Amino acid sequence: MNNHSDTIVKITEVAGKKAMDTFIRIPWEIYKDDPNWVPPLLAERKEAFSPKHPYFEHAQWQAWIAWQDGKPVGRISAQIDALHQQQYDNKTGFFGLIEAPNDNEVFRALLETAEGWLRDRGMRQVVGPFNLGINQEIGILVEGFDTPPYAMMPHSPPYYGAAIEQCGYQRAQDLLAYELDSTTLTIPRVMQALLKRSGDRVKVRALRRKDKQTELEVMRSIFNDAWENNWNFVPFTRAEFAAIGKELVMLLPDEFIQIAELDGEDVAFVVLIPNINEAIADLNGRLLPFGWARLLWRLKVKFPKSARVVLMGVRQKYQNTRFGPALAYTVIKNSMDAGVAKGLERCEMSWVLDHNQATRNIIESIGGEISKRYRMYEKDL
Repeated sequence: MNNHSDTIVKITEVAGKKAMDTFIRIPWEIYKDDPNWVPPLLAERKEAFSPKHPYFEHAQWQAWIAWQDGKPVGRISAQIDALHQQQYDNKTGFFGLIEAPNDNEVFRALLETAEGWLRDRGMRQVVGPFNLGINQEIGILVEGFDTPPYAMMPHSPPYYGAAIEQCGYQRAQDLLAYELDSTTLTIPRVMQALLKRSGDRVKVRALRRKDKQTELEVMRSIFNDAWENNWNFVPFTRAEFAAIGKELVMLLPDEFIQIAELDGEDVAFVVLIPNINEAIADLNGRLLPFGWARLLWRLKVKFPKSARVVLMGVRQKYQNTRFGPALAYTVIKNSMDAGVAKGLERCEMSWVLDHNQATRNIIESIGGEISKRYRMYEKDL
């Protein structure tokens, strides 16, 4: 680790389109020699940081760029989420989107800038990285550097964790990614027996596309209920879920979204997404002039070999009953079968809190193995 830069680090606020373009492009330099980094689509990043994004209906943020010798070398953001404050009332702000070279001074300058901004606004603790909220990408990769990330999961160089800890941060939480072979997935026998005995009580359906709005609202309601007691949970707003839903419904076959009913009530769901990172890895962030055509061809004709379970939930009242795991297994199995029919071979289930033993047991019982570990950090201000 280079403990000191030879050159002074200068931090500037991101204001205006030109600065935002610079901010978005910083990872290209950081990861230029990393074969496992997947360049994000520039159009998607611009949309994510646009003031029109529904996240900003309940959050304020600021982004900064670090400069050395007149060159942009690093970046960071700070966020205060009003929904998080409502939920926890704990004066906690977030940092996120951190990227920097292997240089402690750059990390320190960036983190101190974000901390100062949060402190000036009355925050007493900082947690991160959130890119930008809990329902988006979160965490620093600390294990599993040797493979590319799955869709909508972060990637980091090995030195990030230590550099953040050097700035006084401690581990707040670890998140796990599990990988499994989707072609050999079987529901444990005891659960098969339970489902058989339940007869007509449990019904599973694929997304009803013609009732898209209703179906999205059903999934949002299950998710917000299922995850309510999870670490730093903040509910999905209707607008946020609608924005995600628009993209998902555009990209996914209906069978990749499965909803389970018990006694006529919608109680569990899963969303499996094709691993778009497999399809965009060589586009270098650009969809023009031919990227769009290539991407659509890869998703429609030459389907990715891998996919990710990106959203899943079972209503709380069933989580600690025998039906909880049975409902989870059923929706997972149905979505995976749909994937295998399209040539799917591997699947990542992510992320799972490392202390969430119930969910870990379900994933491990169907052959899931930990493939990556991500870490969240915290510090008192």
